[in-house]
Amino acid sequence: MSDWAAKRFWDAASVETAGQGFTVHLDARPLRTPGKSALIVPTRDMAAGIAAEWDAQSGVIDPNTMPITRAANSAIEKVAPQRDAVVDELAGYGKSDLICYRATGPDALIEQQQAAWDPWLAWSANALDAPLVTTQGVMPVPQPDASLIRLRAEVAGFDNFQLAGFHDLVAISGSLVLSLAVTAGKLDAADAWRISRVDELWQISQWGADEEAAEHAARKEQAFLNGARFFAMCVT
Repeated sequence: MSDWAAKRFWDAASVETAGQGFTVHLDARPLRTPGKSALIVPTRDMAAGIAAEWDAQSGVIDPNTMPITRAANSAIEKVAPQRDAVVDELAGYGKSDLICYRATGPDALIEQQQAAWDPWLAWSANALDAPLVTTQGVMPVPQPDASLIRLRAEVAGFDNFQLAGFHDLVAISGSLVLSLAVTAGKLDAADAWRISRVDELWQISQWGADEEAAEHAARKEQAFLNGARFFAMCVT
């Protein structure tokens, strides 16, 4: 196995216009995706975020510290070539949305789920015209076809870059509804993350926190917040 790793070779990263979009130059060299496609993004804000990530590198390049760059690469290399499949995958979470599946007990947990999740099911029904059915336990419950069609239309309305950020929101939280509320500006991303973790927070309140689990949850939270930040960068 080779120990080779890419190291910093540039002095400064800069934002440059590229047609109707923006790109980043490392000195005079335009940045490209891992697959060698041109890295052209829709907003100057996103390009500035990418440039800042590259300027922050010191010595060996660490992709784990570059979430905006990775999401932009994903939009170009993964979302664009299979857009319909990505839309279907994300819209499919409406069939098994986290907030539709409720505990059978104890009463205190049931009440916490209702308080945290019912308002967002009501929002889906009223604002998106997409009511969803709740159930107790984990057995699948069919959802109204009309609601699933409307939810898919919401997802299909995002461009490829928005879908890249939205993917992380949905896949990490397990809730299409909460993620749509974040992208609609109706729910703060940090609050959405907390709401999605009602069950885990209940367990912690009863049994205490496990250090390894807490570290894993912190990484997921940061990835979720990064997804929300990237989505916001698509339109600023």
